Amino acid sequence: MRFLSVLIGAMLMTTAAQAQQAATTGERPAWRLVIHGGAGVIERSRLTPEQDREIRAALDRALAAGQGILAGGGAALDAVEAAVRVLEDDPHFNAGRGSVFTWDGHIEMDAAIMDGRDRNAGAVTGVTATRNPIRLARAVMEDSPHVFLSREGANQFSIDRGLPQEPPEYFQTTERRRQLDELRSRPSAEHFDVHLKYGTVGAVALDRNGHVAAATSTGGLTGKRWGRIGDSPIIGAGTYADDRACAVSATGAGEFFIRAGVAHEICARMRMGGETPQAAADSVMAEVAAMGGSGGVIVVTPRGDGIYSFNTPGMYRGEASPAGRSVAIYGDEAAAR
Repeated sequence: MRFLSVLIGAMLMTTAAQAQQAATTGERPAWRLVIHGGAGVIERSRLTPEQDREIRAALDRALAAGQGILAGGGAALDAVEAAVRVLEDDPHFNAGRGSVFTWDGHIEMDAAIMDGRDRNAGAVTGVTATRNPIRLARAVMEDSPHVFLSREGANQFSIDRGLPQEPPEYFQTTERRRQLDELRSRPSAEHFDVHLKYGTVGAVALDRNGHVAAATSTGGLTGKRWGRIGDSPIIGAGTYADDRACAVSATGAGEFFIRAGVAHEICARMRMGGETPQAAADSVMAEVAAMGGSGGVIVVTPRGDGIYSFNTPGMYRGEASPAGRSVAIYGDEAAAR
């Protein structure tokens, strides 16, 4: 049955999926950074030229932030946090500023970060005021005995740690309000749509010392209800890092990514099954497709591989290495330097 699911998923992906390998050089890079800004129905007809330019510029700024750390010999953990913070601060992306609204018109943000050196991790869900949730996730990892904090407790921990707080208006945008109003105007059967565009942001990196790390941040799904939690802050589902295999950050229909344990499954296939990162990522994304889910992943390995795999029309993405930086948006587009 498992083989059949993979086969069906692969068939479903042939028309809509694009799995693109990040640019590589003849030698293993001393460091590598791969980022994403979400996957979904991202097509040229849906973005204005101005939006296209602004999103590419934001992706490049995130790459530059991480590149500055890695090129200087800094840690992969610092690089993924820096890259994600840039994307959290940009209202084009569904994370931090620009997060989507819940059904009741509130902002509830999730984030996770993981260090491949010792598999230490931190995560938060239902955060409402922390300017950069990824900073809070790292604080949970480094300054608490826990891995995962939620809602009021996470908010209080953020205040106790002195992290910057913002009023609700900081996170809210006109476009996100329009999206909520549109969703709420639909028939009740369509109020919860797991196939919306997924604006989650994430980064994976390899540093000069051979360590990998992953970070993911999101505002969740437009119109989410009842304290819904997606895959992004769940270690092993939307975020995972292990120096023995790889680092993964995912974006997509979280319910399916949780069920498949996507991030851990990719690393497990590589470590125990000997699969290449592209083969492992493609196989797991095929399983997600067979379940009825869509989205994408970014992966980096201690060997310096950096890959994407997604079964949606597009994914905001980019990569950096000593060879340079590149970004791409659409499924039929190679990352351009």
